[in-house]
Amino acid sequence: MFGLKLAVAEKILRPIIVYIFLVVCLRIFGKRQLAQLNAFDLVVLLSISNTVQNAMIGDDTSLTGGLIGAFSLFGINYLVLRFVFRHRTLDQMLEGKPAVLIEHGKVRRKALAKELLSEAELKIVAHREGFAGLDEVDSCILEPGGTFYMRAKEKGATGTAHRPSPGSPKEPGKSRS
Repeated sequence: MFGLKLAVAEKILRPIIVYIFLVVCLRIFGKRQLAQLNAFDLVVLLSISNTVQNAMIGDDTSLTGGLIGAFSLFGINYLVLRFVFRHRTLDQMLEGKPAVLIEHGKVRRKALAKELLSEAELKIVAHREGFAGLDEVDSCILEPGGTFYMRAKEKGATGTAHRPSPGSPKEPGKSRS
């Protein structure tokens, strides 16, 4: 239960390598993985966690080995966040740039395609934000971390105003995602 089958250094190094690999893959495969999870994305993420589990723990299933691996993940995450916080240009390179999905009330289909989002998925996001439809949205930006920021059209533009749904912000244009 407490005995280690692998060296402590290996127990620390394995999760760190997997962590770096997953961060790089999430950056390569886009903001969509963080923004809108559909059933396929959820299956992939659950499968990845199961797949990399063995890479992180190896043959060691001891409690001590698991705790060392978990501590390694928390440690590397803390160090990466501190480093990136101090180096903003590196942060912007790793995170990417915001994607403008709706501009001046018009859906930018090329931007949607680049982020692998459908118009139907964007409409679901609008509904979650308290909009009746995309025709009420003046602008929508997908932030690098996967958060959507939506701003309502002016009242005179469509004859309707953004009506916040329960739990949404009181002011139009403020996102709660």
